[in-house]
This record gives sequence, structure tokens and C-alpha cells, in this order.
Amino acid sequence: MRLTRCQAALAAAITLNLLVLFYVSWLQHQPRNSRARGPRRGAAGGPRVTVLVREFEAFDNAVPELVDSFLQQDAAQPVVVAADTLPYPPLALPRVPNVRLALLQPALDRPAAASRPETYVATEFVALVPDGARADAPGQLERMVEVLRAGGARLVAAPVASANPARCLALNVSLREWTARYGPAPSALRCDALDGDAVVLLRARDLFNLSAPLARPMGTGLFLQTALRGWAVQLLDLPFGAARQPPLATAHARWKAEREGRARRAALLRALGIRLVSGEGGRLEWFGCNKETPRCFGTVVGDTPAYLYEERWTPPCCLRALRETARYVVGVLEAAGVRYWLEGGSLLGAARHGDIIPWDYDVDLGIYLEDVGNCEQLRGAEAGSVVDERGFVWEKAVEGDFFRVQYSESNHLHVDLWPFYPRNGVMTKDTWLDHRQDVEFPEHFLQPLVPLSFAGFVAQAPNNYRRFLELKFGSGVIENPEYPNPSLLSLAGSG
Repeated sequence: MRLTRCQAALAAAITLNLLVLFYVSWLQHQPRNSRARGPRRGAAGGPRVTVLVREFEAFDNAVPELVDSFLQQDAAQPVVVAADTLPYPPLALPRVPNVRLALLQPALDRPAAASRPETYVATEFVALVPDGARADAPGQLERMVEVLRAGGARLVAAPVASANPARCLALNVSLREWTARYGPAPSALRCDALDGDAVVLLRARDLFNLSAPLARPMGTGLFLQTALRGWAVQLLDLPFGAARQPPLATAHARWKAEREGRARRAALLRALGIRLVSGEGGRLEWFGCNKETPRCFGTVVGDTPAYLYEERWTPPCCLRALRETARYVVGVLEAAGVRYWLEGGSLLGAARHGDIIPWDYDVDLGIYLEDVGNCEQLRGAEAGSVVDERGFVWEKAVEGDFFRVQYSESNHLHVDLWPFYPRNGVMTKDTWLDHRQDVEFPEHFLQPLVPLSFAGFVAQAPNNYRRFLELKFGSGVIENPEYPNPSLLSLAGSG
């Protein structure tokens, strides 16, 4: 039977509809990453970004979901999960070649390269992804790459839609002062550092040229290092999703993570040489020495402490301890009726800064020898060390006939008390050290003494202290700062 033209058209339409239905059904059964528009590739045809997961807690995390979310977008996505030691409980990671676990702690049975994270990264870019994040849209990493390639910032970041999404901060890092200062950023989208959860993308060569590229906490360590180098971070309006089963869901897990996080942060700041952190609202956090610890530097040789050779000045915790000790000692002397005055470099600091010289490591006071008996602590120190009710240690110095007041039994930051006595109108003493300022001087500089601001309080100082200082140090000493022993290390020659 011959088909009419109308019957043939109907048969063709039915066949076409069946083909369309078959294709739609086939497409719906394909993996999501096969349906999505494929990401742009590198020159060799592979992905341009490695996802690097470092910030997670082994005892409670959503790392498997995080990894799976990126593989859903691109099954060939390189992923490196970095941990110091083998995570326990074990991570349920996909057994595919492009997902690798990097253990950063060296081991006897592994080559040195196995402990270096750069060994596992062959792409031009790295995305640092925190636990609890997930990729829920195709092409997010590639869009971040395009922004980074456009220039203007060495890092780009995208917030994670968590309870603590990223926000911009200003950050100033001073290695010389051992200090990091955080504050509000002038811009909400371009800044020095981030606070909160974010995916951060940068070039792999930039990341692995940092001195501690994967130090934890990642946000603290990364931005301290990049801000010091002047690298800006651009925060994009390109949010990543949050894990469907977020980590640290229980109160115990959060308590444990916070405790371990604080310990890691303190250890990192000390390792990077940060002793003081000034927060956004001016809150101060100290990570250096205190009364229960030794001071931050060892025995001083040639009047030149070790930190000066590192192109740093006195750690702020040490300056704080010196100020506290000086204020306390002056209060004791004044209450006992002991005549005292700022001496040497301490007087120079008061005249120049109204404070301790930023690179000084002790405080010097002169006292009248005949007044020593007025002070109970000094009388006690004549016979041996005395620890007073505030924990300060009063003792006779082993180097000669003078007194020393230490911050504590553990921390030997100190104030030196030099007993002088008048002889024929000239102030002299029995112990002389090889210091340029250690010279006799006319007693009229002490008659009368004058008040001078020093280290946060008012101390007594020689009258006409400019002439007094020039007698000891030379002309123009107030206006021309110099390290204590320029023959070993000069301020002009330091960085």
C-alpha cells in the first residue's frame, strides 16, 4: 500500500519526536559535570587550577563532600588534601588519580619531595578551599582566574555562604616592631586580608614562594605573609556554597576546634616573629614573654642584642615588661625617700621619645648611695636575692657594686640601679663598666632634679639634661640616634 504524502509527514514527525525524547532521556542520565559547559583548559588541555584543602579538623570535617562537589563540576579537577599527618578517622576520598592526599610531616620511609605540597601541584593556579565549602555552580574557579589575570591584585577570593562569610580588613605588618595591626579596610572589595570563610585563588608560584605557604591557621598565616609583601586581595561577589552537612556541628566539636585553633594561631605567630596583634577595635593580644616565661632574647654581647642583627627592634612584650618594672621601681624608691634619676640610655630615651629607646633592652637609674639604707628591698638585696610581693627580684649585680631589679624569677628583663656619691662636687661610683656614658659628672646636674615623662609615667631627671647627655654621649646625641655599639652595628647601616 502506498503512503500518502500526509501519512509520510505524520510518520516523519513521530520519528523525530521519538528521537528527541530519546536524546533528552539520555542527557538526563549523564553525570552533571558532563552536562555542564566544560571549564577552560590550560595550554596542555588540562585544568588550570588545583583545589588545595588544608584548613580542616581531622576529627570532624566535610572534606569528602567538598571534594565531591568540585568533581561534580569537572571529573578531572585536580584536588590536593594536605595534612601534617595521616588524618584519623581516615578521609573517605575518591580513589581517582586527580585526588591526592599530601602528608607534610617528613617520614623516614618517604622521599623529601613527598613532604612538600608543591610536589602535588602542576597547575598555574591554586585555590585554597576551607572545610565546609562546596562548589555548586560550574566555572567558578575559571571566573576567578580571569579576574586574577586581569591584574590589580595578587589574590582573588570568593566568600563561602557560611555563618562567617569573608570580609575585607586592612593589615599592617611590621617585622621591626614584631607587630601586626588589623583595622577596617577602606574598600569592601579590595584589601590586605580577609576575616571569615573564603576560597582564595592565587598563582602556585606565588603561594609556594612564601616562607610558610600552608601554615595553619591558613587565613592568619597567608595574609600576614602576603600583606607584608604588599599583595592585595580582591573579594568577588561570587559566593561558594556551604556544605549540606557542615562540620563542627556539635558543641564539643566546636570547643575542641576553637581550643586547637587558638593553640595553632599562637604557635604560628610566635614562629613568624609576631609578638603583638592589634585587632580591629584596638584589642591587644600578646604572644611574647611574660612573668612566667624567659625574656625573648638571650645574653647581650657587646651592648648589641641578637634581634638588632635580625633588623628588628626590642620586642613589644619586652618593652611592656621594662615599662612595668621601671614604673614599679620608681614608685618603691619614691616611697622610701631614695633620690634617683634617669641615667644613660634611659634618660636619652626620655629626652628623645618620652619613652624607652625602641631598641633598648634595660632601664638605667642613678641613685644616691647614702639613700640605699632607706629602702627595705635594697637593704635585703645586700644580703642576697629578694623576691617581693609583686614577684620582682631585687639583687646585687654579679658584675659589680650596683643593684638590679628583674621583672620576675623567670624573666630577667631588668632595671639597673647605679649608686653614686659626691666627691668634691663630682658624682662618682665604685663600679665602672666599659660604656661610653659611664663617666663622672658634676653634682649640680642633680640640684635640683626635674620631672620628665618616661615610659608612661613621670620620673626624675637631671636638670639641663641636654648638657648632661652631651657630656656623656657627645654633641647632638638627642637628634642623631644610634645603636649602643656602632662599631659592631650601626643604625645607619641597618635595613
